[in-house]
Amino acid sequence: MLDWLKNIKKEYPEFWKAYLGKFENKSNRYVIFSTETTGTNLKDDVILSIGAIGVIDDKIKVSDNFETVIFQYKFLHDHGLSNDSIINSKLTKMTEDQAIQSFIEYIGNATLVGHQIQFDILMINEVLEKMGCGKIKNEALDIEIMHQKLHDLANKPIRWEDLSKHYKINVSENNTVLDEAYSMALVFLKLKSRLGIK
Repeated sequence: MLDWLKNIKKEYPEFWKAYLGKFENKSNRYVIFSTETTGTNLKDDVILSIGAIGVIDDKIKVSDNFETVIFQYKFLHDHGLSNDSIINSKLTKMTEDQAIQSFIEYIGNATLVGHQIQFDILMINEVLEKMGCGKIKNEALDIEIMHQKLHDLANKPIRWEDLSKHYKINVSENNTVLDEAYSMALVFLKLKSRLGIK
């Protein structure tokens, strides 16, 4: 009860208030996204990069994309890991707060799509909590669950590498998170069509 009362009086950052105001109407836009993280522990691990691409009317909009590398020097240093990949990356580099704010502004009220997407959303929500915001409100579709439903696999987990092979999508070990988001968009469109999702 007290937490609920605290949230009523909470003053959110401006970008978050603008984001919350976008949900009066349903979007016809999907945002397929992927994150690279240091691990799977929500409290101890961090996001290293985010890649996303938009889909509207069953078409991948290549110009509608988002990709950034996140400065995590302290985490990497504290865990004896190299910062070289961040230093040498040609991608846009942002602080964690800048990256998450930019990502929230980018997604708007789109439906989010990814592979095992709940983990990615939970990681982003961890950062949003530190920034004094709420949790992501967007609807979400998981291509792993879509695949399970199509093939009646009763919640059998499937790795992204196996899923991409099943749908004949070439995935390189050198793919960036944006490349991965694009590949996921291709799989999503196949699944969306076969499942009859509008």
